[in-house]
Amino acid sequence: MDHRIIERSGRDVLGEGPTWIPDEDSLFWVDIVGQRLWSLTLADHKIRSWPMPEKICWVVPRAGRRDLLAGFKSGIAALTLDPLSIDPIVAPEADRPENRLNDAKVDGAGRLWFGSKDDRDEDASGAFYRMDGRLVPERVDDGYGVTNGPTFSADGDWLYHTDSAARLIYRFRLEEGGRLGPREDHIRFEDEWGYPDGMTTDADGCLWVAHWAGGRISRFDPAGRRMTSVALPAANITSCAFAGPALDRLFVTSAALNDDASAHGGALFEVDAGVRGMAPVPFGG
Repeated sequence: MDHRIIERSGRDVLGEGPTWIPDEDSLFWVDIVGQRLWSLTLADHKIRSWPMPEKICWVVPRAGRRDLLAGFKSGIAALTLDPLSIDPIVAPEADRPENRLNDAKVDGAGRLWFGSKDDRDEDASGAFYRMDGRLVPERVDDGYGVTNGPTFSADGDWLYHTDSAARLIYRFRLEEGGRLGPREDHIRFEDEWGYPDGMTTDADGCLWVAHWAGGRISRFDPAGRRMTSVALPAANITSCAFAGPALDRLFVTSAALNDDASAHGGALFEVDAGVRGMAPVPFGG
């Protein structure tokens, strides 16, 4: 599969969280360590960025609203751009001051699922949360080294979530009302693959997973078997998302962090995946 590098003036220290927002005709993503939000407008290829006062970990659109819901190191806030304003909503981990949020996605019912991690990379203090329109986070799982990549099966019956530090992608049965079934091991990364990072689901129900320290993205079938891989010229590939009106453009983020050898660490890539993604759902609150 072919890939290309999106030309822009800088590179991301820790690019993450690509999110397609159809109302803006734009892909948004964050540089967590660089404390910056980026956007790429697909119609005219315009790239913009906004510096942030602290680490920004993800953004998602909100149903019927112009502001975004954003995860910061300190918690979740309403984020308005142009002019920039940040209005704190809730701090899910005020009791874990060494943690920060890490990766999020909205399910088909408009619920937000997000994780956290120890920002020092020392303790397995990360947790997994669910939040609906009441804006009250509920801790649904705990004990993660690095939470990553929530995504969902094409039929909405399964939620996938990763502990990158354990090299494991889990799956949970997603039940009525957002309840989770037991956690099951779904895909275990081999040592030479690196670590599973962010991921997304295509319309065929296959997972596309970024390989941190593996220099690629891979596609896995619903049974967890690896179907194909796409090598990229950066060691630390962090996440991916389908974008565009037809959801047929796959964008991939990466990190310059801990990558002195690669020519394009921290670049944003576009991969010719040959499949379509699933339509994003805004947060219902």
